[in-house]
Amino acid sequence: MATRAYFYAVGRRKSSRATVKLFPSGKGEMMINGKKLSDWADTLEIKYIILEPLDLLGMKKDFDCEIRTSGGGKKAQSESVRLGISRALVKKDPELRQQLKEAGYLTRDPRVKERKKPGLKRARRAPQFSKR
Repeated sequence: MATRAYFYAVGRRKSSRATVKLFPSGKGEMMINGKKLSDWADTLEIKYIILEPLDLLGMKKDFDCEIRTSGGGKKAQSESVRLGISRALVKKDPELRQQLKEAGYLTRDPRVKERKKPGLKRARRAPQFSKR
């Protein structure tokens, strides 16, 4: 599979990262970390998130995908895969950019966990005040 020509992109979300190789003229096979999509994704929601850009454009069966993902949880990984697939599709055909942009699949979600500050219990949670 790796000897064929492909479109490459990286997607990120929280602390997760996904590298996507999109092979044109494929059969719609998707491998994530060496597993098939149905084996890797435990819920329908995660499968849906990953396939959203391909469903939107009606190209589900046109590409084979080889994806490596790491960091974060399954949800953040699936959202980083969605961003990577969208970016790879735009590299293949820049005219798809408008549709993907309107659907929100080309926007990197910048929200990450805020660091814990000294003297506090969490990032902003202060210890409970006691008068005595």
